[in-house]
Amino acid sequence: MRASVDSISKLLYITILLLIITISTAVDIINTTQSIRDGGSMVSADGSFKMGFFSPGSSKNRYLGIWYNKVSVMTVVWVANREIPLTNSSGVLKITGEGILELLNQNGSIIWSTNSSRSARNPVAQLLDSGNLVVKEDGDDDLENSLWQSFDYPCDTLLPGMKMGRDLITGFDRYLSSWKSPDDPSRGNFTFRNDPSGHPEQILTENSIVRYRSGPWNGLRFSGVPQLRPNTLYKFEFVFNDKEIYYRYQLLNNSILSRLVLTQNGNFQRFTWTDQTDVWAFYLALFDDYCSRYALCGAYGTCDITSSPVCGCLKGFLPKVPKVWDMMDWSDGCARRTALNCSGDGFQKYSGVKLPDIRKSWLNKNMNLEECKSMCMKNCSCTAYANLDIREGGSGCLLWFSELIDMRQLNENGQDIYIRMAASELDHDVDVRIDSKSNKTKRMRIIVMSVVTSGMLLLGLVMVLFLWKKKQKKGSILKRSADDSCKKEYPELQLFDFGTISCSTNNFSHTNKLGQGGFGPVYKGLLKDGQEIAVKRLSKSSRQGLDEFKNEVIHIAKLQHRNLVKLLGCCIQADERMLVYEFMPKKSLDFLIFDRTQSTLLDWPKRYHIINGIARGLLYLHQDSRLRIIHRDLKASNILLDNNMNPKISDFGLARSFGENQTEDNTNRVVGTYGYMSPEYAIDGLYSIKSDVFSFGVLVIEIVSGSRNRGFYHPDHNLNLLGHAWGLFTEGRSCELITEPIEESCNLPEVLRSIHVGLLCVQCHPNDRPSMLSVVLMLCGEAKLPQPKQPGFFTDRALVEANSSSRKNTSCSVNDSTITLLEAR
Repeated sequence: MRASVDSISKLLYITILLLIITISTAVDIINTTQSIRDGGSMVSADGSFKMGFFSPGSSKNRYLGIWYNKVSVMTVVWVANREIPLTNSSGVLKITGEGILELLNQNGSIIWSTNSSRSARNPVAQLLDSGNLVVKEDGDDDLENSLWQSFDYPCDTLLPGMKMGRDLITGFDRYLSSWKSPDDPSRGNFTFRNDPSGHPEQILTENSIVRYRSGPWNGLRFSGVPQLRPNTLYKFEFVFNDKEIYYRYQLLNNSILSRLVLTQNGNFQRFTWTDQTDVWAFYLALFDDYCSRYALCGAYGTCDITSSPVCGCLKGFLPKVPKVWDMMDWSDGCARRTALNCSGDGFQKYSGVKLPDIRKSWLNKNMNLEECKSMCMKNCSCTAYANLDIREGGSGCLLWFSELIDMRQLNENGQDIYIRMAASELDHDVDVRIDSKSNKTKRMRIIVMSVVTSGMLLLGLVMVLFLWKKKQKKGSILKRSADDSCKKEYPELQLFDFGTISCSTNNFSHTNKLGQGGFGPVYKGLLKDGQEIAVKRLSKSSRQGLDEFKNEVIHIAKLQHRNLVKLLGCCIQADERMLVYEFMPKKSLDFLIFDRTQSTLLDWPKRYHIINGIARGLLYLHQDSRLRIIHRDLKASNILLDNNMNPKISDFGLARSFGENQTEDNTNRVVGTYGYMSPEYAIDGLYSIKSDVFSFGVLVIEIVSGSRNRGFYHPDHNLNLLGHAWGLFTEGRSCELITEPIEESCNLPEVLRSIHVGLLCVQCHPNDRPSMLSVVLMLCGEAKLPQPKQPGFFTDRALVEANSSSRKNTSCSVNDSTITLLEAR
């Protein structure tokens, strides 16, 4: 008996010893059956990097991080839970079967986790030799296929191979943020990122205040960073195309350790490890002198570190406030000595400078320098121009339309800029020899140039008059529309000129594009007074013509409600038609609820707030506005969100207004969006306030489920989302409709009530659907909910496809995919 006990004890001892060895042995990869506990670690295959738990400085908090493994001074390059520390050594890191990394505390609560838009069959987490922690399919070494990687979420350090920049398709941004202190790795006050507004450049901000900018990329380097040049330590690249924009570097010798760090005091420095001294040696800093400070010398001032004082005014400019300037406060900048008069102005060339702030500039990659000059000369608001790319003699065009800020003189690798000046302030290369032949030649040259110039001006004037008359005749209807819709009928709306809108959107650049609708593209703009706007530009190929354009102006100009987007004005010039709206920073609802990553930003309280806001906006349209408005195209992409997640209904191009006693109307031209149209409207062209109620019901079901009605798929049946929701409701299983991101935050009675209200709104027959007043009361819990009848457009696709050749006037089982003879989107 005693021998048996000894055997069991020995076996238990060996098991515990093996477990301790397993936990403490460093590996570079873990799967779903393994975990890393505090005291354990992962080490990359070549031993360069290590991941585990640490306490920074004098702090006793614990963090999961990655640091250099072969360096005697612990140097952390990445922190997972930088905002939520562990208070003891109970942390555990594991990977789930869905490929999600989770960091758990002693209570088993998740304090940090990764995200992914897709899953893997055999997910693993691996620490690579580059210092990159990746989640991927086991055996797949292609980083492009990884589910998640730490390189996409930098902290304060930029390692070789890391991208710092933005994905222009998804809007995902990779940038650096400083530690708060040596004892606290949470986000500090400083961030360093690629700024995509205007032509790309790098900016450092302290909270929201710009402290430094690199100047725009000129093909070789950032114009204000002359020290960025080929060297023996690293090579660098800057990528700027339609898909992404980023800066990245690679070390030329992998045996050398070097890193870029955004320090806690807001400097961006390169450090290189030296084994001889066993320290990180300072190698390079971007902000290496007083002139690096953003806008130190104010508008039209220039900084020269070799001068005393460092700030001076550009030639032809004087201090705006001389007394303050003499006290070495240069923030007010300089003002022109001689005012511009547009037609008689010229350009003064300045060489070897850092180009001024470009966030309100305009660019064209295809213009040469002469074309750039001509473009600037034609616009009296243009203050300067320069080459976009200085390689191979220069190409591209940069134009400035505001005061020139943050310029400095560089001793090497500077750039040329041409600044608009009054003619009397220009330097001229004049032949100073005093002899008759020279004077006669000079006079002859002046006479010839005057005659030629006069002739060209006269010819140009004739051409302009001809084209103007032709355009006036062609655009007479369009011009009357502008006057009627924007000026005469609605004097409260601002009439914008094309130049202002073009300048505000960087000439409708791809980086400013917010999206694409049936009307045309939508761009973000920034007016000279700093106001952000959204510009809807009618596409030349748009099916939504002048009538729809006027329709939107007419309806939305008369509407004022916190849940309706605000129209600021319009622009009609030549063939251009544009609407100018307030800018909604959180984009549209579909961008958030249908994306697996973005949907985590919307918990249930936010979604419930959005549902109620849309309902109140529709109630205003149907009952409380000066006109009874039927929107006719209510959908997720037409619900915009402000910074506080307040929903605002937009896009009134298809809206119709009713008289006081009118309740419905019909049309032979059915327009709208598949999946949101009510049966009576899609089949018979009948629309009413109950058509919008149906669309609202679809929206509610989509917001709760996180799925689109159109294109919904379920492995157990062929129903669309409405049919799926109806089936769950009739079986008492509506809670299964709730999307994962809101499961933890949801108020279950509120969610179930919202689903119930949504199903009441999508009932087949209009008379069965509640009014929006009833909907608002029901959502607030102030009305008893009747049992819903079956929804319209809910039957399975196989049945519908068999009957898609005919149109049924009374059927409510036609799926959205079978609607024909429609201008649906």
